[in-house]
Amino acid sequence: MKVQLEKSFPLPATADAAWALLQDVEAVAGCMPGARITERVDESHYRGTVTVKLGPASLAFRGEVEVREVDPAARALRLVGRGTDTTGTSGAGMDLHARIEAVDATSCRLQGNAEVSVSGKAATFGGRLMQGVADQVLQQFVANFSARLPAVQEGAAVAAESAAASVQAPPALNGLALLWAMVRDWFHQLFAAKRA
Repeated sequence: MKVQLEKSFPLPATADAAWALLQDVEAVAGCMPGARITERVDESHYRGTVTVKLGPASLAFRGEVEVREVDPAARALRLVGRGTDTTGTSGAGMDLHARIEAVDATSCRLQGNAEVSVSGKAATFGGRLMQGVADQVLQQFVANFSARLPAVQEGAAVAAESAAASVQAPPALNGLALLWAMVRDWFHQLFAAKRA
């Protein structure tokens, strides 16, 4: 069984801050209720777990997430995930396309569309129940994602200020200070060796 999801959520942050957070797969997983990254295999592959409550049943999935595409110019990415529940009676897959769209200087939108497929026991719960659960999970995800944005935005502002400060310092003076430190250390070592 497959369920199509297409959602758009307003975010209280700059598009650059939201894009920086969206690229951090481990942080994004931390925003998803019931999800956890347990291992980073390489730059684009992760292993993790997801626990989902479907009606009276609670299913725990183990699986993998792959970052298939990243388009910084469009602030867009594609994630593909697949897994099986711990009892081996259900399988699930997800193909997610997400992008950040700037609204103005202080806000943006998270646009996402996904195809979620389930098989086995999980498929018996039906599309209507799946849709309702997916909507609840996404609402909680966006609330958690939004809550993390101020810290990301603040970190970006601090980094920009320190970069601007280092640009204002003439490189020659920095090089001179480094050279002086090296000469001073050399003299200290030289005199320490003569005393010994």
